[in-house]
Amino acid sequence: MALVQDIGAGAPWRPSRRFALKLAGVVALALFLAWLGHNVAENMAQRGMHFSFDFLHDPFGVDISFHILPWQLGQSHGYALLVALVNTLFTAAIAILLASALGLLLGLMRLSGNPLASGASYAGIECVRNVPLLTQIIFLYIGALQLLPPARASIVLGPDIYLNVRGLFVPVPEWGWSWAVWPVAALSVLALLRAQWRQRVPAALLAAALATLFFAFAASWNRPVLRGFGFSGGWLLTPELLAVWIGVSVYVSAFIAEIVRSTIGGVAKGQREAAASLGLKWHQEMFLVILPQALRAMIPPLTNQYLNVVKATTLGAAVAFPEVVQVFARSIMNQTGRSVEIMLMILTIYVGLNLILASLMNAWNRRLEIPGR
Repeated sequence: MALVQDIGAGAPWRPSRRFALKLAGVVALALFLAWLGHNVAENMAQRGMHFSFDFLHDPFGVDISFHILPWQLGQSHGYALLVALVNTLFTAAIAILLASALGLLLGLMRLSGNPLASGASYAGIECVRNVPLLTQIIFLYIGALQLLPPARASIVLGPDIYLNVRGLFVPVPEWGWSWAVWPVAALSVLALLRAQWRQRVPAALLAAALATLFFAFAASWNRPVLRGFGFSGGWLLTPELLAVWIGVSVYVSAFIAEIVRSTIGGVAKGQREAAASLGLKWHQEMFLVILPQALRAMIPPLTNQYLNVVKATTLGAAVAFPEVVQVFARSIMNQTGRSVEIMLMILTIYVGLNLILASLMNAWNRRLEIPGR
């Protein structure tokens, strides 16, 4: 065996045909990008333009209606891009959460033995996924949210939660501790996530610990209060955000429901029989036996749907929601005329976001894989 290894180690390396094809593809792509860059540079030079990102330091003269980060009119274009990027990430995150929950619910209803629940789920899924998403967002914004009552006649959805034509008012925590404790909180969260990753802490305990940390920092709550003809205090989720959030979530949930239905149907029938023989109830059988096995097959198609959620947030530009495309590709481009630089930055942002999200989902998929399969 050692003689064979020595002979193989001393043999001259010869590139395989597959390696040659990969190398040729990389070279061809590099040449194409070089030609494209040269062509763009020549066209910009003919028009008296130059490639530069100096405009990011110029003041942005348009107000941003919804923002999570602090914002004041006249701040730089670069900071406006950061504010819009955080808006995009926030919208994508809450849309993924709502779409996943709705998709799971609709998928379980499709598998229900109740004909009313199964039929309602089937009709809703077919109606939603066969209507363009942009149409649904515009309909929600114009045909639903703009018809809500004024502030004085707000719809009360819960304690200190009000819905009216101006949007959704919710209470927001006010942080009472100093910024010095944030590193301690961050290290605590990382330690809990590391323990959960190694399966030392149950998911429920992890969620409870994170919730405890969150509310521990909230010394008090800033609640919306009706004063005059509007609310003051709290946090306002604008109608534009609600239209994008609900529209994207409902649309993607229809596809997630079919993923849930098909993957649960792929679990062996013997697993159900084994759960029934142990005397498990339906919810125990589903959430303790069936869904954990189906989850391994769900993750790859779910990854595609989550990537679609990130890209679908760009449709917020249709209802003037201040996400990356609305703020950067419309307002800032109109002010500066830097179309090439702006489109290149938007391309880089969305490619980067999708690659990061896909990497996280792939890591989760590898963690759930059964060794040896």
